[in-house]
Amino acid sequence: MPQAMTDERRVFIAVEGVIGVGKTTLVRLLQPYLDAEILLEVVEENPFLAHFYEDRARYAFQTQIFFLLSRYRQQRVVVPQTIARKSLLSDYLLDKDRIFARINLQGDEWNMYERLYEILADRTTRPDLAIYLRGRLDVLMARIATRDRSFERTVEHEYIEQIRQSYEAFFGEYDRAPLLTIDTNELDYVHRPEDLQVVLGAVRTMLREGYQRVTM
Repeated sequence: MPQAMTDERRVFIAVEGVIGVGKTTLVRLLQPYLDAEILLEVVEENPFLAHFYEDRARYAFQTQIFFLLSRYRQQRVVVPQTIARKSLLSDYLLDKDRIFARINLQGDEWNMYERLYEILADRTTRPDLAIYLRGRLDVLMARIATRDRSFERTVEHEYIEQIRQSYEAFFGEYDRAPLLTIDTNELDYVHRPEDLQVVLGAVRTMLREGYQRVTM
């Protein structure tokens, strides 16, 4: 049985990265070690998502607004309620919503989204630690194929690469919370316990020592 970090203060940790990089998997693996609750973003409940992958230009705005409002509700309500009693691990940052919106929205739709995002974003709790999972395009596409979500079967390599580059640019300048960047290309924390322990050790060190940026 993993030993929980019962001697640590309650913390809010958010794991981020491109589609398929392994955010939810890592959150679930870290949960027992950090004695934390889990917050997962609403993905498959978005009624526009399947249509979006078929026709991005037509369904981008509806898809993005649904994600923004559902993510905001979780961040505004669930996060503070949870960390009042226990540590929390989330498989997304609210900030990621704007990454996708910037790619998929244009003109008046982008302007309307941006105004709404600015109103909502400052009302949410910043994490004590953000973890950015980095991956190559070929690795990401292989992982997307392995999990085989029906609405992701037609996703183009070019779209995922555009998202990957946007994530790299975003986290290159990210300063809203301490940031741990992890290259996942060679890590296998699902099948190699020693890899998970390396990640866990880095998380604990950052929380304990107060480092602002670490890359591994």
